[in-house]
Amino acid sequence: MILELDCGNSLIKWRLLGRDPVGGVVGSDDELLRALRAMAGLVLEGCRLVSVRSDAETSALVAALTAEFGCRVLCAQPAQVLAGVRNGYDEYARLGLDRWLAVVGAYQLARGACLVLDLGTAVTSDFVAADGEHLGGFICPGLPLMRNQLRTHTRRIRYDDAAAMQALQSLVPGRSTVEAVERGCALMLRGFVLTQVEIARERWGDEFSIYLTGGDAGLVCEVLPQARLVSDLVFVGLAQACPLSGD
Repeated sequence: MILELDCGNSLIKWRLLGRDPVGGVVGSDDELLRALRAMAGLVLEGCRLVSVRSDAETSALVAALTAEFGCRVLCAQPAQVLAGVRNGYDEYARLGLDRWLAVVGAYQLARGACLVLDLGTAVTSDFVAADGEHLGGFICPGLPLMRNQLRTHTRRIRYDDAAAMQALQSLVPGRSTVEAVERGCALMLRGFVLTQVEIARERWGDEFSIYLTGGDAGLVCEVLPQARLVSDLVFVGLAQACPLSGD
């Protein structure tokens, strides 16, 4: 089996590719190793990962996986060109690796002009032309950042995550603070993504695809029925960056 890892600053998303794919999200290296050890008879043909962590943290995880499973571990690296996509940043290495791989993954699926929208802790948009030229994009705070800023800087805004989830069951005007905050932030996300679509339409007319990914992508699906939701878009790009013989 092949192990794929998307290592964020606080969470690790993982999946195993094989006859019966399986995966999950964990909060630490130790949790990941425990989850893998719990799978009886697991033999890894290889591992590939993308990490936005420090070099030291990434190296520690690679060493732990190598010691535990004796497999080859490949780490995605910045690139000017990958799988037909040309990095659009003036300093290509400064484009976040997870964002870059999502762009590459979307282009592999679209094989044409595409708009990539990733709704996570931060929200990013990226525009890729039909010839694979990455034209750049935009970054703004995601729902978690907007929510936390309001909680931090407004003393009377206090509610838990369960209340936040309940409030997002509807987007009618809020009749409580939690409803007003959560629904207001959700509408800001919708406004952002609709603006991105308009920018793409000005460039390409209707000749482009839209890809959604990230934990809060479901909040905008209703206003983007033409979009394709691909939760593992980073892994699609990761396979291009780090090919393994078991693919």
